[in-house]
Amino acid sequence: MSVLKPEINDQDHIQGNDSASVTIVEFGDYQCPYCGDAYPIMKEIEETFGDQIKFVFRHFPLANAHQYAFPAAIAAEAAALQGKFWEMHDALYENQYRLNAKLFDELAETIGLDLEQFQKDSASEAIKARIEDHFDSGIRSGVNGTPSFYVNGTKFDGGAADLYQMLKESTE
Repeated sequence: MSVLKPEINDQDHIQGNDSASVTIVEFGDYQCPYCGDAYPIMKEIEETFGDQIKFVFRHFPLANAHQYAFPAAIAAEAAALQGKFWEMHDALYENQYRLNAKLFDELAETIGLDLEQFQKDSASEAIKARIEDHFDSGIRSGVNGTPSFYVNGTKFDGGAADLYQMLKESTE
């Protein structure tokens, strides 16, 4: 049984109820088609279960297979520095089949970022190190593909639809 390493901390991107009884961590890749398929299901989970869950996203860019996965993660982290991680996260998945360097700037402007600061932050070594830390966390946690989910610190053996079904059954 794989467990989440390290545990959730203040370096994570967290959305939802901090005191929720269910915490879901997703290791994802913005260019992975399976993550793209999981994205609307994860949004539905957030809408359906609201205050009952806390959602955490960690980057796991499969850079050898997806040329824009790491740059997209950089865009999300640069947006986070302006308080808009989740807006960029959503925009990246909603534009998954259009990912390219020009699109990142377009999305930054669309979600209201200071473009000059976004571009400067995107070149930051600290951002790259943070993404690598997320990736290393995934390796240490037993991630071997994306998306991978952890529920309350334990690897969930299934996809987003299975996760939705499990949550639905556990709240009935």
